[in-house]
Amino acid sequence: MKLLVVEDERKTANYLRQGLMEAGFVVDLARTGLDGHHLAMTEPYDLIMLDVMLPDVDGWRIIQSLREAGKRTPVLFLTARDSVEDRVKGLELGADDYLVKPFAFAELLARVRTLLRRGNVPMQADRLQVADLMLDLPKRRATRAGVRINLTSKEFALLELLVRRQGEVLPRSLIASQVWDMNFDSDTNVIDVAIRRLRAKIDDAYEPKLIHTVRGMGYSLEAPDGV
Repeated sequence: MKLLVVEDERKTANYLRQGLMEAGFVVDLARTGLDGHHLAMTEPYDLIMLDVMLPDVDGWRIIQSLREAGKRTPVLFLTARDSVEDRVKGLELGADDYLVKPFAFAELLARVRTLLRRGNVPMQADRLQVADLMLDLPKRRATRAGVRINLTSKEFALLELLVRRQGEVLPRSLIASQVWDMNFDSDTNVIDVAIRRLRAKIDDAYEPKLIHTVRGMGYSLEAPDGV
C-alpha cells in the first residue's frame, strides 16, 4: 500500500518514513506543502499523513483543495495544535482523523490501519507473486519455483519494492531513499551491487529473468507477457 507523508520537520519526517516502510508500506515523502499538494493531486495514494503547520501552504488549504477536486483519499492530520477548535476545523474540511504531536508510533500505525479498513481499502496481502517468484511478507521469506531463497533484510526490502512496483522503472535515487533511507550519491555503486547480488539469487538459475536494467534510467522487475 502506498502512503504520502507531508511533513517539513526533517527528523519527524524521516522517523515516520522509516517506521512505515518497516511496517510494509511504500512511502513517498514531501517536505513542503506545495510538493505534498502536487503529489496528492497527481499520484494514487491509499492514505495521506498531513502536517498542519507547513512553511508554505498549510494543511488546511491542502485538504480543502483536495476535497474540492474530488479527491477522497483518507487524510490523517499530524499537528502540535491540540485545541478543540483546530480538531473540529480539520474534520469539517474533510480530514478523517487527527493525531496530536508528540505521539507514539504504535498509535499512529493503529490509526493508519483503522483508516484503511474504514475506507474499505483492502489491507496489503500477506503474499506477493510475480511469475514463480513468491514473497511471504509476514515471514520475510522469498521462494522461486518453490525453492527457498536466502536474502538479507536489505535484499528482501529491495525485492519487495521491485515486486510492489512491478513494471515500473525505478531510478536509483528512489531505490536509495526507499530501501537505504539515504540520498543517492552518483559516486556510490551500492545500488548496482545490491541488484547484482539479488539477480544472482533470484534470476541466475531460473527462467524467465525478472530483474531488468533500463540503461540510464534504473531497474525494473517484470515477467514476460503470458507468464
